[in-house]
Amino acid sequence: MTDIKDKSIELFLAELAGKSATPGGGSAAALMGAQAAALTSMMCNLTIGKAGYEAVESDMRQLLTKSEALRVELMNMIRADVNAFDALMAAYGLPKNTDAEKSKRSECIQEALKTATLVPLKCAKSCADAIILCKEAAEKGNLNVISDAGVGVMSAYAGLKSAALNVYINTNSLKDKTFSEKALADLDIILAGSEIMTEEIYQAVKNKL
Repeated sequence: MTDIKDKSIELFLAELAGKSATPGGGSAAALMGAQAAALTSMMCNLTIGKAGYEAVESDMRQLLTKSEALRVELMNMIRADVNAFDALMAAYGLPKNTDAEKSKRSECIQEALKTATLVPLKCAKSCADAIILCKEAAEKGNLNVISDAGVGVMSAYAGLKSAALNVYINTNSLKDKTFSEKALADLDIILAGSEIMTEEIYQAVKNKL
């Protein structure tokens, strides 16, 4: 069976548009982040070895290593999000005929909700990392493709804010308020300054066009 991340874009979008809840917004958020990492990698590949960019070649090689690792990480999160949601739906589908079954079902739902919170939280962090990588690409990359750094940072920011929504919706259903508050606090740290940084990078790219 073909893994979701290995399917064609056309098939992925068809499944996204379908009646099944997976893939959904969480997978789309991960894909947005992966696109940002991929565009950073492209910027690096079109800068390395080019005349006039010798001074930044070493930096761009290091950036390429980081962006490729991040791209793989975010692609894997597409499947992780599907798995987390499917596990949550399975928990909701457990029998609830007796008090024991109801207790077990509730416990399984809460555990599944924690996983469904941590997955998009990790995605949000990776998307925030992608924004930082786009910043370096915009500063040092080949001016002939500089607009792609702007596209990348907007994609990364969209992925970040989208992943945050999935954290919010799942923490809202958690009974473990200590866990919920910690996740939300971590998300606030991840989000801090991201909007300003994204706009600064976008404007920096625009000014180079």
